[in-house]
Amino acid sequence: MNFLAHIYLSGDNDLIRIGNFMADSIKGRKFQNYPSEMQVGILLHREIDTFTDVHPTVRNSTKRLHKKYGHYSGVIVDILYDHFLAKNWNDYSNVPLDEFVEEFYDSLKDNYDLLTKRVKNLMPYMIEANWLVSYAEIDGIKKVLQGMNRRTGLKSGMDMAVEDLRKFYIEFEDDFNQFFPDLIEFSNLKLSELNKLYATN
Repeated sequence: MNFLAHIYLSGDNDLIRIGNFMADSIKGRKFQNYPSEMQVGILLHREIDTFTDVHPTVRNSTKRLHKKYGHYSGVIVDILYDHFLAKNWNDYSNVPLDEFVEEFYDSLKDNYDLLTKRVKNLMPYMIEANWLVSYAEIDGIKKVLQGMNRRTGLKSGMDMAVEDLRKFYIEFEDDFNQFFPDLIEFSNLKLSELNKLYATN
């Protein structure tokens, strides 16, 4: 899953959310260098990624893209699923999306010293362009995919995947609607387990 889903699935704790959000830039056992609540978020992120990668509905989505994008298909699906979460946000949260996102941006600022260098570098761009809210619109997803394509040296062709989103919009949304309740249930269970192991120590 992409940024918005990882933050959403972290519950209400700011440090767990931040750990989950920046987990990709924390490798191996380096998670142990962070406060216990952030450790929970980092490990939860890894659990979510593993669950997502093997879920049959997600695999159905990636198959739709694999011929054109190869191993980038999973990354694209993560981004597309964030679109459907943002678009249908009110189905999953009583807090409006813009308010939820603003609170998260504030928590990043309040805990700036705990952020990885990578997150510190991307944070100003993320906040200025309001990435997380922009996911609700296809144009927002288009910009994300263009940025990802640039990061791959223009080799992935990921910028073209917005056309696949438009072509298979109903199919991707159906996949998301089937998958996300399973992910919520899994994440809640794992969050509870990890809190018992780490956050109470």
